[in-house]
Amino acid sequence: MNAISFLSLVSLIFSIATATLNSGLSSSYYDRVCPEALPTIKRVVEDALAQERRMGASLLRLHFHDCFVNGCDASILLDQTSTIDSEKNALPNANSARGFEVIDKIKFEVDKVCGRPVVSCADILAVAARDSVVALGGPWWKVKLGRRDSTTASRTEANANLPSPFMDLPALIKNFKDQGLDEEDLVVLSGAHTLGFAQCFTFRDRIHNETNIHPAFASHLRTICPQVGADSRLAPLDSTPGSFDVKYFTNLMSKKGILRSDQALFNGGVTNELVSKYSRNQKEFWADFAKSMVKMGDIKPLTGNRGQIRNICRKTNFKIY
Repeated sequence: MNAISFLSLVSLIFSIATATLNSGLSSSYYDRVCPEALPTIKRVVEDALAQERRMGASLLRLHFHDCFVNGCDASILLDQTSTIDSEKNALPNANSARGFEVIDKIKFEVDKVCGRPVVSCADILAVAARDSVVALGGPWWKVKLGRRDSTTASRTEANANLPSPFMDLPALIKNFKDQGLDEEDLVVLSGAHTLGFAQCFTFRDRIHNETNIHPAFASHLRTICPQVGADSRLAPLDSTPGSFDVKYFTNLMSKKGILRSDQALFNGGVTNELVSKYSRNQKEFWADFAKSMVKMGDIKPLTGNRGQIRNICRKTNFKIY
């Protein structure tokens, strides 16, 4: 190895080490302080999904909606108080975000097995998202851990930062870029819509007024979602809403994306090829999804002395002066 190659190798190793140190996160974070933490999260998630399979999509969405608002800090879990403007009341979350009681259950069980509150609510969200995907037949990945919980929330930031189901492709690309995520992250993370359901008000305009939609598909959805009323009536985001597969992408290629923001990914734009690639290759979708979930989980975590480990995920700890 010549001197230039050696120096390049040293520089690469240093860069990787520095990035790891800067994130402050590690997949082995709880191995010593509470080795039963992650198995406990997995057990409670699996119990919840056994009762309601749809809960998997809800838990995955909580992690996503948490990370896009000032980082992955469990701010989405905080209830409204005189000093906290809860993100639960933001337009993308109100009467939509769910699974909070499952997170409460996980927190209770984890603190019990650990003997004290050592696992953050932010980490619980990240692990519960992964375990939900696995339980619904999707990929497993190492979750980086060591996040701490915020002491505040922002409904304003949630309204501004969470992607809307009415966005077109340029708006979606900018929205993800603002979070440090690229076009591949946009497409592969949107693939989470292989799970779960959408409310009528989020796709009404699309099925009644847009033309880039399969006619029979639109006709079927209009029986679920009339032009007036039934705002909260549900339709599946793809044809297998309880399985983590590639049907979401094959549906987009048939103009059967239920949301405008979904079909925007396959509508003649720069993301067409990515949709096509994932529709043909589930293994590649799974690998890239896992990679992008780790990347999203790295958005502005609170580490070190910043934030706190909440005793109850819905509220901040009392300050002792």
